[in-house]
Amino acid sequence: MQIEEGTILVRDGKGEKDRITALPEQAKLEVIEQMESCRTRHQRDLERGEGQVHLPDALMRKYPNDSRQFRWQWLFPSPRSRPDPRTGQYWRHHVSEDYLSRAFARALRESNVLKNAVPHTLRHSFATHLLEAGSDIRTVQELMGHADIKTTMTYLHVMNRPGLSVTSPLDRIEENLDRMKENTET
Repeated sequence: MQIEEGTILVRDGKGEKDRITALPEQAKLEVIEQMESCRTRHQRDLERGEGQVHLPDALMRKYPNDSRQFRWQWLFPSPRSRPDPRTGQYWRHHVSEDYLSRAFARALRESNVLKNAVPHTLRHSFATHLLEAGSDIRTVQELMGHADIKTTMTYLHVMNRPGLSVTSPLDRIEENLDRMKENTET
């Protein structure tokens, strides 16, 4: 995670793919606080002889002690340690998908949103809003981790518009003239 750069590395996301996505400026402080909470919990786990995570076999062979390093810990860890079925060791895994689904459903109820939505809806909304804001479809494809551009193009149909939202250059003349004026004054 490169908080300063405004990005998050998502490991083993949808389709079991790793991808980099945007970290909203307004969420940075909460992410930093979450990381510090995780760091404190990880330190307590290490003191109890736990604090490891499962690493892929090749990484485990190459870096046998890295499973105890904070950089590999979950950003949203489970509240409890459980035995790893592969080794029997007590490790803390990430929260379950059900945990997020329940929290999301509760937030929908509390906000009086009547629309039927699930956490995956946020992924669709993210892509749709990027396209509506004029983001390049190839950039959105990369952020979403779509192998085929056709998958990304389905979001164009959801927007109820033929093609991307396009603003005529004529509509931006005043904006461009103001910018040119500012540049000549400095």
